[in-house]
Amino acid sequence: MTSLLFKEKVRETKKEREEKREMEETKSRFKRICVFCGSSSGKKASYQEAAVELGKELVERRIDLVYGGGSVGLMGLVSQAVHDGGRHVLGVIPRTLMPREITGETVGEVRAVSDMHQRKAEMARQADAFIALPGGYGTLEELLEVITWAQLGIHRKPVGLLNVDGYYNSLLSFIDKAVDEGFISPTARRIIVSAPTAKHLVRQLEDYVPAYDEITSKLVWDEVDRLSYVTESGVAT
Repeated sequence: MTSLLFKEKVRETKKEREEKREMEETKSRFKRICVFCGSSSGKKASYQEAAVELGKELVERRIDLVYGGGSVGLMGLVSQAVHDGGRHVLGVIPRTLMPREITGETVGEVRAVSDMHQRKAEMARQADAFIALPGGYGTLEELLEVITWAQLGIHRKPVGLLNVDGYYNSLLSFIDKAVDEGFISPTARRIIVSAPTAKHLVRQLEDYVPAYDEITSKLVWDEVDRLSYVTESGVAT
């Protein structure tokens, strides 16, 4: 009887250790991640699947979502996946784009802003990191702006590309060409983290350590406090 109780106790202890290890593996240093992505679904099913998987990965790691609002395209898929998983969803959207026939009905919290510039500033303020799914001009514009902010030392938040089926290969090749030609420094090139799957990408973002060029590191941005880029979790400043 004593032997059986001992074995049962050992099994319970082992299970507790495994559960604790799993919780530690999925625990994130990020409170919220901002996702840039298309308001279209794209032609490949893999893009849509990647949006859903990213949403599920955020839920698994107990990370909330910040995004551009709406329920159409990849934006709708990733936001619905996070919302269905019980995490908080914050959609930041200019009032001009709020009619449902343009963006669909946003899930979670909706924060209306006056214009596109305020939208980007608010998403940046709320997020601890950024991820870009496949998208078009708007996605690229948002992505390149937060990369530039990181290059200038305005923030130290990780920036990731979810490179589904090599969608961003051409962009990455262009950036590497810019490095070769002396327009982007090797240090600035390392701002961008890329991976083909959500799980791999988020893991890399968790391990990201920012590095800056010597000149950039000496810049002082008086406007940063005014725009409130520091998040509640204090992950990045």
